[in-house]
Amino acid sequence: MTDNALDTAGREAASTAAGEPGPSTVAGPPPGVGGRPPRPTLGRRAIALADSLWRPALVLAAFFVAWWFVAAREYVPNYLVPTPAQVWTTMTDQWSELARHTMVTLYETVVGFVLAGALGLATAVAIAYSRTLDKALYPIVLFAQVIPKIAIAPLLVVWFGLGFTPKIILAVLIAFFPVVISGVAGLRSTDPELLDLAATMGAGPWRTFRKIRFPNALPHLMAGLKVAVTLAVVGAVVGEFVGASEGLGYVLLLANGNLDAPLLFADLILMSAIGIVLFVLVEIAEALLIPWHASRRAGVPLTTS
Repeated sequence: MTDNALDTAGREAASTAAGEPGPSTVAGPPPGVGGRPPRPTLGRRAIALADSLWRPALVLAAFFVAWWFVAAREYVPNYLVPTPAQVWTTMTDQWSELARHTMVTLYETVVGFVLAGALGLATAVAIAYSRTLDKALYPIVLFAQVIPKIAIAPLLVVWFGLGFTPKIILAVLIAFFPVVISGVAGLRSTDPELLDLAATMGAGPWRTFRKIRFPNALPHLMAGLKVAVTLAVVGAVVGEFVGASEGLGYVLLLANGNLDAPLLFADLILMSAIGIVLFVLVEIAEALLIPWHASRRAGVPLTTS
């Protein structure tokens, strides 16, 4: 069996698992060069981007208007809910310091996420391919997930000191679980008949994994990674709550202790920005890796009616 045939089989298996019609029911290729659909122009891409952004932008604008109205009228005291102008002034006046703390948290988050993704995928492969490892590792993974991470943060500080290590470990522990679960679900969703066909055609375990199992698991895995990247931010911040001298979690504690509501809100906005930017980057990676999947195409109906 050739690599192209295995690639096609893997994509068809993933499409079938996602509820797409098989190749026998799909109409012929749209007109274009070499039978491929024509690429959208820059104008169409801009229109599609604007169409996807105006709704969340409208909701965000309504939120800021409501926030400004409540704070300006002082329905809630300003030392509890500052105005957007006060938050903006605090952010601009202390930008250099806030940027330094943001980079610290960003570094801990990215390193923790990358490690969680690599370890989670390796664990998912081990669980999916070995029944013994499945029974041995799955309970341990579940046990590690249900432990409150804030409870073990002081222990990690005692073991690993006050540097980056305990924060990164917490980010890994929090982001690890969704990667494992999604990876196992994806690897186990491959059509057994397709695996039998690949074995019959002489494809070894590695080629079968690379050409069929892994492409089939990518939609599930990317969904888990999108959850994990946001949880990694939480893990890094939680780690900074205990024994830290820098990072947005440390700033959050300082602002809370000093009742500095504008700094507190500015810090929360920066935390959210880190999570949103990283989530968008994973979305872009998903669009590049699985552009053929139903979830990446606009206008795909959710029902058969």
